[in-house]
Amino acid sequence: MGEQHQDHDHTDCGVPKFNSRDLVIRDDIMSKAKELATLIGTSEEVRQFQKAEQLIQHHEHVQILISTIKKKQKEIVAFESFQNKTMVEKIEREIEELQDELDGIPLVTEFQQSQSDINYLLQLVISVIRDTVSEKVNVEAGSEPAATSGYGE
Repeated sequence: MGEQHQDHDHTDCGVPKFNSRDLVIRDDIMSKAKELATLIGTSEEVRQFQKAEQLIQHHEHVQILISTIKKKQKEIVAFESFQNKTMVEKIEREIEELQDELDGIPLVTEFQQSQSDINYLLQLVISVIRDTVSEKVNVEAGSEPAATSGYGE
């Protein structure tokens, strides 16, 4: 009963239980994953991101805005510890204004878009892998739901 099963008490339902830390991933799977990661690293999305990141790092006004926002975030933490709600709200408004100014810079918008593109690409790759594996599992199970479905959900 000390295990972390929420929905059921069954511990020996014929399905071996693995702690994810105990799983040994096959070398060929890890090798292909690294190969795919390297391939993604050469994609146009990643190239655009790196270019935008370089430009942002060397854009003085953007860097000043970022460091000012970070400084003000630390000030908020200090004023929160003194329970000074008025100053916290004042600094939050200042941060919002700085953030709006930052978001209004086209270079920053490009950078954010390139981050979003990379996230989309990664989600797409994960979806393709998940869907392909799911199809294979369903076919092998004779299109019946897997014996363990419903457990732990």
